[in-house]
Amino acid sequence: MTTEPLDGVTGRPVRVVESWDEGLRSTDPIGFPNYRAPEPGEESVRTSLIELGGRAVVWIDCDFHRCGGTMGVVAGERVVRAFDRALRLGAPVVQTVSTGGVRLQEGMAALLQMPRTTAAAVRHAAAGLRSAAYLSSPTTGGVFASFVSLTDLRAAEPSATIGFGGPRVVAEVTGEYPPPTSHTAESALRHGLIDAVVSRADSWAWLAAAVGAGQAPPLALPPGRPDRVEPSHPAGSPHELLRAARRSSRPSGLEWAAWLTDSWTELAGCDPALRAGLATVGERPVLVLAMDRFAGAHRHGAPGPGAYRLAQRALELAGRLKLPVLSLVDTPGAFPGPASEAGGLAGEIARTLARFETLPTVSITLVVGEGGSGGAMALAHTDRLLMLEGAAFCVIGPELGAAILHRDATRAPGLATAFRITPADLVGLGVADAVLPESVTGVRTAVLHALRRARVGERRTRPALVTAEALSG
Repeated sequence: MTTEPLDGVTGRPVRVVESWDEGLRSTDPIGFPNYRAPEPGEESVRTSLIELGGRAVVWIDCDFHRCGGTMGVVAGERVVRAFDRALRLGAPVVQTVSTGGVRLQEGMAALLQMPRTTAAAVRHAAAGLRSAAYLSSPTTGGVFASFVSLTDLRAAEPSATIGFGGPRVVAEVTGEYPPPTSHTAESALRHGLIDAVVSRADSWAWLAAAVGAGQAPPLALPPGRPDRVEPSHPAGSPHELLRAARRSSRPSGLEWAAWLTDSWTELAGCDPALRAGLATVGERPVLVLAMDRFAGAHRHGAPGPGAYRLAQRALELAGRLKLPVLSLVDTPGAFPGPASEAGGLAGEIARTLARFETLPTVSITLVVGEGGSGGAMALAHTDRLLMLEGAAFCVIGPELGAAILHRDATRAPGLATAFRITPADLVGLGVADAVLPESVTGVRTAVLHALRRARVGERRTRPALVTAEALSG
């Protein structure tokens, strides 16, 4: 796929500045019968420094048309040297990959390239440098299970065969070939194993955006979604405010993500109740987490464990790339069904809170609709907490609270008042920092202001002050 790739930013062929390690050749390390070590130009992996979007980028190209894309000692050494050169240059790495895995004819010497290339990828990532991979068919085996799967973002061509074991290996191990819905790019995307399915024609534009060498397109909303901010109306009671926040016509986190950002590169997960993206607000790069009340793997708006795992991945990436975080909250709460509990829901919520706690960059929460219990709090442990004037945040949904405390759902309106869930209540308690009128321009200005003025660590001082006020003696 890599013959004269086009720069996704300029539309011109990618300019190769210099090619690397063209003289390396294997010595046939285990003397495998009838194996002829390939000439250097026939090797599966080629590495080079290229110019992409006007920026110096390291390119690792692993091509199935050369030695089946297999990784032997030369391929592994080229990958390791490429990552280490990128580290010295402070350059991102892009990969174009199609592979059958580790080169069997070079035995354990080849298998050792998995930890070697993994270690090189880890060194590069630890320096806060980006990486991205575009996967063609097939992408399998030890190459996929080492440095390729450690890239920050991954995309694949439509219908590509993707998996640790190729279909023939699966058939040999299990006794039957995998079904057509397995081991495909589309299946990998549904399960959050890759971040996008992208045509070959668009692959270099996607790679450039993924490593910050090009501008990604705006976030596209699904059809049939709310298309405007609702005018704010004073609510007669806290319960009426909450009911209004739940209206199907009210925008959710995904709408606000689209309206507030100018570009969006998706970090995919397996639960659409939460979306994540590398984005820009004006000229400012930011990592955005957006809860979506209109979608979900288990129940609309109710995140399961997979959603919180995506949040953790996104927060780890934001910390490493030193990006601020914007979290858009709108959920009645996490989904507590049997499958969700078996998937470790409580632990994933706890680990998400821990990721926010240790985040080395500034973080902002904007509650755009309903904030419900611990499922929302997991995305709201941030340095600033802002609320739209039509939003609410409560310790638990008043209907569930009424069932727990009174075994009488009719008492929910009274509990909504008692729980003090309105923006004004929460600012008064010190839980929230500000209430925002609901206009896109005003909210965007307030978010940018908060990103500039917030300080890392305010996420701890605000809860501590609320707690101190609540203590007697």
